[in-house]
Amino acid sequence: MPLWASLTAQALVTVAAVLLTLGGFWRFVVRPYLDRKVAELIEASREIEPAVTRGVKKGVADTLRELPESALDGTVKESTRQFLKFGSGLFENGLSSFLGTAADLERNKRDHTGKPSERPKDS
Repeated sequence: MPLWASLTAQALVTVAAVLLTLGGFWRFVVRPYLDRKVAELIEASREIEPAVTRGVKKGVADTLRELPESALDGTVKESTRQFLKFGSGLFENGLSSFLGTAADLERNKRDHTGKPSERPKDS
């Protein structure tokens, strides 16, 4: 067998052995490990949301319980109600409750289009 054929055969056998070893390592070691970790992350993410909801409800209830009775007159009661409404809206709807919905943004764009920009005039 000529030298070039022997070197080529040796290179092909080496490449095949390396690829087979790496493929086996990926298939039988790395992939099952990653699958277990992904399943653990999914399970943990399912437990987080109810825990956060319980924590927020408990925190709000504790704060309201700690307020003195004299502080629950009309102004504080109303501001507390508004704060709770804003907090629950922010918690349930995310930033859209704070910034507005896409329809609100589109309406604001339409309202402000066509109006000349107001610049302060020097006197």
